[in-house]
Amino acid sequence: MTPRPRAVLGTAAAAHFVHDGFADVLYVLLPVWASEFALSFAQVGFLRTAYTGGMSLFQLPAGFLAERWGERRLLAVGTAVTACGFIAFGATGGFASLLIVLVAAGLGSGVQHPLSSSLVSGAYESGRRRAALGTYNFSGDLGKVAVPAVVGVAAAFLGWRAASAAYGVIGLAAALVIFILLARLGAGDHPSRLPAADVAPPAHGWGIVDRRGFVSLASIGIVDNGTRTAFLTFLPFALIAKGLTVAGVGGALALVFAGGAIGKFVCGVIAERVGVIRTVVVTETVTALGILTIVAAPLPVALAVLPALGVALNGTSSVLYATVADLVAPARRSRAYGLYYTLSIGASAIAPSVYGVVSDAFGVATTLTITGVLVLVTIPLCLVLRPSVPAPARA
Repeated sequence: MTPRPRAVLGTAAAAHFVHDGFADVLYVLLPVWASEFALSFAQVGFLRTAYTGGMSLFQLPAGFLAERWGERRLLAVGTAVTACGFIAFGATGGFASLLIVLVAAGLGSGVQHPLSSSLVSGAYESGRRRAALGTYNFSGDLGKVAVPAVVGVAAAFLGWRAASAAYGVIGLAAALVIFILLARLGAGDHPSRLPAADVAPPAHGWGIVDRRGFVSLASIGIVDNGTRTAFLTFLPFALIAKGLTVAGVGGALALVFAGGAIGKFVCGVIAERVGVIRTVVVTETVTALGILTIVAAPLPVALAVLPALGVALNGTSSVLYATVADLVAPARRSRAYGLYYTLSIGASAIAPSVYGVVSDAFGVATTLTITGVLVLVTIPLCLVLRPSVPAPARA
């Protein structure tokens, strides 16, 4: 049975919604944990690193295991593991226990990006893959908008432990639904159980057909993800310093992620029309300018800038994710996506700890300024990538 592209995309999008909700609700919880457990900025950064590091460590194993067991089982099990981690937050009592649970939850969430991206890429093998992956990424940002805002409000009334556990229960239900839907669609199964016509010819190694292009693309992803995660980790502290309440942090992040949701969808479509390179150069330039504006501006102006910044901040990744599929063999797509996400999310894992030390030494404003300037490093990397992008998508 050939999987229906839209149904596969819808299931992968739902998984992305849930997992991005898991990842980004932490931006709301970090200031709460910092206050309750008297954490330094370095400890806050290390907590974020624990979760993202767990995600990064399991990207490659997920890609390899998917070639043996299929994406469906791994995606459902990983979702359930992360959900159990959020339920377990209620039993934590300080930095050490939070750290352990965050690593475990991050490992579970490591399956989502490579496996869902592989599912969507395979479903749209014949065309419009970039737009489909843009839609997939859009769904993740909807999770970023909705979950932090809702959990932030719930935490104000029920406490952060109950709010976190409630979302964990939702995640367990999602894991079951993902498993059932993909089974009915015949998607994400072990390749040996698919009809012979559906099995791609064997490939060797990582399946990378353009090494220079892949290295350039991965380098852009490393800078983009590292600076974005560092910015989002310490943005709440900068806004609180400008006078925003802790309760308002969820709403402020919702503004960023609302813009990001639009950016993930729109930038994927725009890249189909004007080209990958032009799109990335514009989004990264706007990101740098937006971050520097937030550092210098008073709170009302900073809040007003957040939606537009979100469009550029998160829109770049839609373009980058789809380009991975252009540079690798279809039969090795799961592991190639795993490699790409290991590198890019690995940067996201390391960045908060590094910038946490910088924040303790020089202040949050300095940290955000550095992230804004470093974003511009991606522009010369785009010029290196340009010859490797297929001509219709290059522009």
